[in-house]
Amino acid sequence: MISGLIQLPWWGYIVFTLVVTHITIASITIFLHRHQAHRALELHAIPSHFFRFWLWLTTGMVTKEWTAIHRKHHAKCETIDDPHSPQILSIGKVLKEGSELYRKEAKNMKTLERYGEGTPDDWIERNVYTKHSVKGVASMLIINLVLFGPIGLTIWAVQMAWSPVLAAGIVNGVGHYWGYRNFQPEDASRNIVPWGILIGGEELHNNHHAYATSARLSNKWYEFDIGWMYICILKALGLAKVKKMAPKLRLDKTKSKCDSDTLQAVILHRYEVLAKYAHSLKKTFAKEIDHLQKEATYHGVDNITLKRWVLADSKTLQEHERTKLNLVLSEIKTLDKVYTMREELVSVWERSAATKDELVKQLEDWCHRAEESGIEVLAKFSRRLRCYA
Repeated sequence: MISGLIQLPWWGYIVFTLVVTHITIASITIFLHRHQAHRALELHAIPSHFFRFWLWLTTGMVTKEWTAIHRKHHAKCETIDDPHSPQILSIGKVLKEGSELYRKEAKNMKTLERYGEGTPDDWIERNVYTKHSVKGVASMLIINLVLFGPIGLTIWAVQMAWSPVLAAGIVNGVGHYWGYRNFQPEDASRNIVPWGILIGGEELHNNHHAYATSARLSNKWYEFDIGWMYICILKALGLAKVKKMAPKLRLDKTKSKCDSDTLQAVILHRYEVLAKYAHSLKKTFAKEIDHLQKEATYHGVDNITLKRWVLADSKTLQEHERTKLNLVLSEIKTLDKVYTMREELVSVWERSAATKDELVKQLEDWCHRAEESGIEVLAKFSRRLRCYA
């Protein structure tokens, strides 16, 4: 039997496979995602070119194509123009056909022209990495066979499946379907798990969609972003420079009135504001559950659907969904008030034509009405909102 240059125990092959696939995931999250697509950090030429070379060997992905497709995903998230939204295409399709969806969008020249600016365009990119992308993964196969013999084919197969399954399938699919949310952006992004290694920090997908240009994806104390750890190491070695980070919320408990600083903080942290408000809605929903069941049944809506409608951005609902939701809410005054005031709060940062003074006055008026509403969750939320600084 033909053997390779290197002989390992059975567990040695597993360790090697995990190491090389992890390097691939690190290359995707650090180079393609945070550096190229979002410009959240700058990379020295040494790690930058290593990542490009490694991705050519292990994925065959073209930097411009991946970057353009990901930028379009953010620009058109959860719409028919989103290249891989499970909300539009179904979770099954994205999980099973994630890489096919990528290849299909990569052929769209309009996507590449509009969203692919600023990616590498040097000689080696044009004449090797882009022109001969298939030769990279073929080279990886030959290297594995030479090093390990027939088992090298299995290792290569795992390498080839790793990013399509974890990145194209799990992150793009599950990350927009199941999980928890720290923030409430206008999409369905979710954090899959608070602590992960296999996906390089990309499992914190809701955090990323809230602050897309942040080099760090973790936000809560219990969340671990291993990609950020590698960036910190590169930074300590002088090989990376962090450009952007998610802002940290600061509360000034001595404040009792909204001012320009409050307004600026509310707008800056609007996705966190909406997430906190969603928690208030859930509490109100739970208290009104008996009344809700009666009204929802009368209008032909189940409780799970109704809850989803209540917590969703109203702009994402279909006309018939909004109509039924309004019919149910009209019979439940407390929930209707909490829901309506959320829509009014959102209008504070959506009214771009208003002056800063007008918006501060609008925010102060909103807080006053919330505290005078007689609804405890609204009053408590408002008192905290005034402390934003």
